[in-house]
Amino acid sequence: MNAVSQVVALSQRNEAIVVDGLTRRFGNGPAVLDQLNLAIAPGEFVALLGRSGSGKSTLLRTLAGLDPVTEGSVIRPRDVSVVFQESRLLPWKRVWQNTVLGLPGANQRAHALSVLEEVGLGHRVDAWPLTLSGGEAQRAALARALVREPAFLMLDEPFAALDALTRLKMQKLISELWGRHRCSVLLVTHDVDEALMLADRAVVMEHGQIHTDLPIPMDRPRRHTDPRFEHLRRVLLESLGVYDD
Repeated sequence: MNAVSQVVALSQRNEAIVVDGLTRRFGNGPAVLDQLNLAIAPGEFVALLGRSGSGKSTLLRTLAGLDPVTEGSVIRPRDVSVVFQESRLLPWKRVWQNTVLGLPGANQRAHALSVLEEVGLGHRVDAWPLTLSGGEAQRAALARALVREPAFLMLDEPFAALDALTRLKMQKLISELWGRHRCSVLLVTHDVDEALMLADRAVVMEHGQIHTDLPIPMDRPRRHTDPRFEHLRRVLLESLGVYDD
């Protein structure tokens, strides 16, 4: 059967992300993504979890347009930004220059300053990347994503390398920014608590398919003391193969 290759980029910000029957193989190996179906509503925050090798990174790369679609289809907004685990800042450009890198138009410094203020980095506009702390570097990477006003923001374990306190601060920042911008978000994480604190839904991948799709019906701002938190946490841990006797 001939592979169907279809990526539809939509210009309207109110369009959903739809993955339909997405299959991806490398060489003659088994399918990394196997007839995967996923839908993300406009403005929805979805956390993506799964053990190593489950296909999370391949799905993210496909949604970002970095990997081709050779079987199935992907529909996503035209305006997409990605924040990776590493900040990927160019060390020979100042923070504000990194923020607007590749962005056309005039008054770029003013544009950069506005979004850097929003992520709490207004005081480091002219800093060199190598002088930033880990948390500051990730704030700069987040500013670089937001300055493009994406309809769809993907976060690939952006806090994994941060210390526990900085990670909590970044989680709070992401929650606040999402509340203001209301773009669709896909957060790849290995942290069950992080998924529960931030997302509307937690999706667990296994063997290239969606194994669990769990709504998180907790009011924001969220607390670990919410009586629903522990139950949802247990469900996610069990879906990841972690059992607590």
